[in-house]
This record gives sequence, C-alpha cells and structure tokens, in this order.
Amino acid sequence: MIIKDFTDNDLYKFTTMNAIQKKFPDAEVVYRFVNRGETEFPAGFADALLNEIEAMQNLFLTPESEKFMRDKCYYFDSVFFDLLKGFRFNPAEVSVIQEGGKLDVEIRGLWYRTVLWEVPLMAIISELYFRMTRQTAHEVEKRAIAKAYQLAEIGAELSEFGTRRRFSYEVQDKVVGILKEYMGTYMKGTSNVYLAMKYALTPMGTHPHEWFMYHGAHYGYRSANTLGLSNWVDVYDGNLGIALTDTYTSDNFFSSFDTKYAKLFDGLRWDSGDPFVFTQKAIEHYRKKRIDPRTKTIVYSDALDLDNIRKIKEFVDGRLHDVYGVGTYLTNDVGVRPLNMVIKLFECKPKGYKFFLPTVKLSDVEGKHTGDPEEIALCIRTLRL
Repeated sequence: MIIKDFTDNDLYKFTTMNAIQKKFPDAEVVYRFVNRGETEFPAGFADALLNEIEAMQNLFLTPESEKFMRDKCYYFDSVFFDLLKGFRFNPAEVSVIQEGGKLDVEIRGLWYRTVLWEVPLMAIISELYFRMTRQTAHEVEKRAIAKAYQLAEIGAELSEFGTRRRFSYEVQDKVVGILKEYMGTYMKGTSNVYLAMKYALTPMGTHPHEWFMYHGAHYGYRSANTLGLSNWVDVYDGNLGIALTDTYTSDNFFSSFDTKYAKLFDGLRWDSGDPFVFTQKAIEHYRKKRIDPRTKTIVYSDALDLDNIRKIKEFVDGRLHDVYGVGTYLTNDVGVRPLNMVIKLFECKPKGYKFFLPTVKLSDVEGKHTGDPEEIALCIRTLRL
C-alpha cells in the first residue's frame, strides 16, 4: 500500500475541501488525468493502480493527526474536523482504463469529497510507475544534503511541495528530514500534512487553480478572480492569505486585485510564466495601491531548481519577501525522469444545474492551458486577452 496515512496529502486539498463544503456543498465535478509527457505505462498498470485506490478506503483521520491539525491548522473549525473524522475515500469515484501504454483516469462525484483524490492519486501513479519499470533512486541523501546547504547559503526560505510527483514516499520522507536538519530556520515547512506532523514542521498551502476554475465556470470568467477571493475571505477571515494569480493569467488577476484584497492578502503565488516579469508587475501593483511591497510575500513555485532560485532571489533583492515552494527538484531528482503529469478539474455542475459546465485554466504559458479548446477560446475572448 503506497498511501499509508490519511494525511499523506497536501494541505491545500484540505483547505479547499473546507471552503467547498461551506460554499458549494452540493456541487459535482469531474477531474481527469493529463499525461503531458505522454508516458507509456507498463502492462498491468491499471490493475495495480486500482488495487491501490481500493486500499485507500481504509484510511481515516487518526487521533494523533487530528490533534496536530487542530494545533497547526487553527483556521479549521470543529465541524470540519468532525467531517474529516467521518470521511472515507470511495473508490467508486475513480475510474481507470488502460489501452496499451495509454492511461485514462477520471474522478467524478461531489466536489467536497473528490477534491482529496488528486494529490495521493498522482503520488501513487508516480511511485507505482517507477516500481513497475524497475527504476531505482540514486544518491538521495547526498543530493538532498548538498541542496540544503546551498539553499541555506543563499538565504532561500523554503517550503517543500513535492508530494504529487515524488519518486516514492520513502524518498520524500528522507528529503524532508534532511532539509529540516541541514537548513535550520530557512526550512519553513512542507505541503504534506503527515510529514509536517512527523518532523514538527508547519503544513503549508492555501488554494489551487480549481477554486478559481469553478468560479469561472459557475459565475463567468470576468467575475472568477473577484468572487474566488471574496469567498475565500468569507471562509478564512484573512488567514491562508497567499493568492494564486495565474488561473486566467496574472494580468487578468491584477485587474481584479483591488486595494481591499491587495491589503488583506499577505501575498501572491507565482506558478507560471516569467518570474522576473511577474515580480516587477507585483511590485508596481502594490506601489500603485500605496502598499509597501516589502510587507508582502511572493511564493515562487513553478519548476524551480537551485539556479532559478538564485536568479530570482538576486532579482528580488529585498524589494519584497520571497519564499520558494520546491517540489519535484527535491523529491524526484534521483537519476530518473520524473513524470510530467497533472490531474485537473474539467467539468462542474453547480447545485440546481441540469448539465455539467466545462472548466478551463489559462496560466501565463499558453502551452499549459487545460480544458476544452472551444471553452478556452471563449474564455480568452471574454477576457479580451
């Protein structure tokens, strides 16, 4: 069994689940696996994956995990913990089909329930692939120690974001332990709730693209960012205040990020496009709103490695607070080629709707757009990008 603990998942899945069950408890959704790297999966992979999925129905929130989350995740109320304690994964929500080397995975059901599948499913697919293709990890400890020293040397504040595409749980576990030991105060936390508990770290994360994607499909693309931010604030009262910017491009986001939200949110997350262009736009936006950029944070999180982090940090040069969310470079830099994959929201059905609506994500890189091509074109025309 690859996923052995209910909290071997990223914090943002739980924060989004909480917001969904408060705002959209009856919304239904469809997620699909996107194999960007066109990986060929070995024979029998679907059956092995289904066995892992079936085993997840036995996971539950342990008293130890509840105690840790109540302490660290103070923004969750007791009603949400009661929901988590009664929650069980339902394998019937996931379908898996394999034709030759092609793998299709779809998740379908109530949004507040199915939201928890994405991260553990991707972690399973990644680890299972390397197991079944008999690939092994090399120099895990040596590479992690070297990176920890170098990141600390340049003063990069780090949050480990590597659950989804990790080589294995064992590799991520070892890497997080090494980062804590060798980075000192520069190691700020991990997105993985279980590993945060194991190593007495802060679980890190806020909201994902799917939060804004749902708002775009339900309410319209012009309103998506504003309503998404507003509903997040209604749930969390200013906590979890890092706003994701690129669901419908960062330019569109900044047009919606008025003085109220620019002051209320602690900062922004950069997740696609040119980090230097984005940084300059963010600084200029804050200055126009008469906000000192040095009081705000940018979490940089797109395909980072040591060289990129060093260049970004030099460019930022103290003009704002910079933090680095690093994933695959830490948890799957072991001598193999990591899988290039995502699981994305593709459809949603708000309460009272008879039909599912298509959802799309644009990002700041055209090649990373996801969703129905016609709906993407409609979104672009609507926003006049």
